[in-house]
Amino acid sequence: MTQIQLKNVRKKYGAHDVIKGVDLDIRAGEFMVFVGPSGCGKSTLLRLISGLEEITDGTLEFDGARVNEVIPSQRGVAMVFQSYALYPHMSVFDNMAFGLKLAKSSKDEMHARVRAAAEMLQIDHLLDRKPKQLSGGQRQRVAIGRAIVRDPKVFLFDEPLSNLDAALRVATRLEIAKLHHEMTDVTMVYVTHDQVEAMTLADRICVLRDGMVEQVGTPEELYDAPNSTFVAGFIGSPKMNLLAGDIAAAHDCATLGIRAEHIDITKADGLWAGKVIHTENLGSDHYLFVEIGTAEPLVVRQPGKQQIALGQTINLTPQAAMIHRFDTGGRAIL
Repeated sequence: MTQIQLKNVRKKYGAHDVIKGVDLDIRAGEFMVFVGPSGCGKSTLLRLISGLEEITDGTLEFDGARVNEVIPSQRGVAMVFQSYALYPHMSVFDNMAFGLKLAKSSKDEMHARVRAAAEMLQIDHLLDRKPKQLSGGQRQRVAIGRAIVRDPKVFLFDEPLSNLDAALRVATRLEIAKLHHEMTDVTMVYVTHDQVEAMTLADRICVLRDGMVEQVGTPEELYDAPNSTFVAGFIGSPKMNLLAGDIAAAHDCATLGIRAEHIDITKADGLWAGKVIHTENLGSDHYLFVEIGTAEPLVVRQPGKQQIALGQTINLTPQAAMIHRFDTGGRAIL
């Protein structure tokens, strides 16, 4: 297992700062996920760890040893890309074995490693096929298998599911989670813009904003205790309701945050009242979008089916213990 430490790491392209001084400890054997909006620097940070990009300033360490100048092939990392990057003229076996051939591994070792990785990913029946004969999900498994056979110390994933449809994303996400549980001696770093992937896969999540770390914590910590309105609005689906104006002032803050599931519908004497302007039925849950005079409609989550019609006025009360308060700078008030 490899511990990764980034110490004041910076990356510039000319005069443009992309990574602006990142300090981060990635524990040995953990599954760390980088999330953030487009352009926040998460893929660049992954490429700095891999060695595909040079660090402008700061230090990158693997198990306490500086690796800034170590070439990618000697860092013990394997990277899985969004685009699969498979050789179309090669079979699945040859694609997976390509790195071992370059390393001049023996035929017996090559066959054993490829077969073991293929069985782990349930693609052993596809070894003779060409990439064009595979589905998107199967191609991504081949790309993951090619990384596995190299026996890396660190796995790097750069938005590996973004090219897949919704059903395949769920299935492949499960495969990656199983991989993490089975390969307990490998540190994994995963980049995604999808916070649902982050919440379901990560041991810890690093939320990035404009080239800097906004917050690091377990999925539960980020969901239950966001340290800023940025994290509160990014983590969770739907995002946390963020209310300003008189509603926030009544609770001595600039912005009041409340999750959709922490708002109760009351028959009378609710703290807020508003008209239902939209509903979403997801089967097990129902989401109500309520106009209460704020910049955005309030989203209220209710279990099961609801007999509430569009245009109906309802009374609402936030659960007091679940209210989050933020100051004028968007930072959490503890």
